[in-house]
Amino acid sequence: MKRMIIAALAALLACPVAAQTARNCATRDKVVERLAEKYGESRQALGLGAQGAMVEIFASEETGSWTITMTMPNGATCLMATGQAFERLSEALPEQGDDT
Repeated sequence: MKRMIIAALAALLACPVAAQTARNCATRDKVVERLAEKYGESRQALGLGAQGAMVEIFASEETGSWTITMTMPNGATCLMATGQAFERLSEALPEQGDDT
């Protein structure tokens, strides 16, 4: 899951201005409420990105649906990606090799 989050964040944070101009934006409270009511999704992870953006992953463990949002400092929250088959992972880091 960490790899998925990193890849998604890299792609999404490359164009935060474009995300704000999209029609899939609203106040954070409205977005969070809609994700909970309509899809049963709750926040699973978050991180800070470029220009003060907060990126959050919401998901429903019952249905497997997931949504990635980005909230800009001005308060606009935009849907960046959605999908199915959400899985919670807890992978260990690979062992570090000895470079000597």
